[in-house]
Amino acid sequence: MTVMSKLVVTKKKNKITKKVFIYLGLILLAIVCAGPFLWMLSTSFKTGQNIYDLSFIPENPTIANYAGVVEFMNIPRYILNTLIITCSSIALDVVFSALCAYALACMDFKGKKIIMGALLISMIIPAAAGMIINYLIIAKVHLLNTYAGAILPGAVKVFSIILLRQSYMAIPKELIEAARIDGAGEIRIWWKIMMPGILPSVSTVVIFDFISKWNEFLWPIIVLQDPQKYPLATALQYLNGSFNYKFGYIAAGTIISIVPVIIVFIICQKNYVEAVSGAVKG
Repeated sequence: MTVMSKLVVTKKKNKITKKVFIYLGLILLAIVCAGPFLWMLSTSFKTGQNIYDLSFIPENPTIANYAGVVEFMNIPRYILNTLIITCSSIALDVVFSALCAYALACMDFKGKKIIMGALLISMIIPAAAGMIINYLIIAKVHLLNTYAGAILPGAVKVFSIILLRQSYMAIPKELIEAARIDGAGEIRIWWKIMMPGILPSVSTVVIFDFISKWNEFLWPIIVLQDPQKYPLATALQYLNGSFNYKFGYIAAGTIISIVPVIIVFIICQKNYVEAVSGAVKG
């Protein structure tokens, strides 16, 4: 074997060794990050006697905790409430944010920079600061204790507008000009040309909105007086208060609430990764 061949073999071995250590480090990091979830999942199958055991594999697994949660709570009703609030909020955010972002990215009009500056400034304002104003407005228009009252405030997010605007700006302007020359209106251009080009960013908005709305607790409990209209996260807080001595019930309820989020992320994962990688490259 020549010296050159030995060098090539040595470089390949070094690359393989480096990749092995990198993947081992990433696997270790993933285990550390997923540790609390795995322990919660394991705890949901444990009995009361070994509930605080730190082992990840229960000795005598049981579904009694899940049966107890379903028996105590009207889970289908709370899931339906959560789906109504979450899906409506996502639809409003995607449609109106996409329209607003299209105007800011592809149209020229007076005050455009002022609007962008106002949107960016509004992002530093804590969400809790607007709760009193939102509550007064919802009460004034008689939307207290309604799904609309829980959905409308904060349905359209500034982050979504800015993210979609950046995605629009990556699409060649020539496509828009060609469509306008062919006589296409702005709505048609937006729907047929622009929206298909920003689907990864739309998936990112859907994931963030789903996680945010599915786990929202404070605003629904403020605006909804009827417990039967509570979303799942709010109902689980009452489970926590009623069964703080039965942590297995709380763990089972938490797992039930987490599963839909994981499913949505898996479905939108590909487009989400494309959007994030595109943002990093940009």
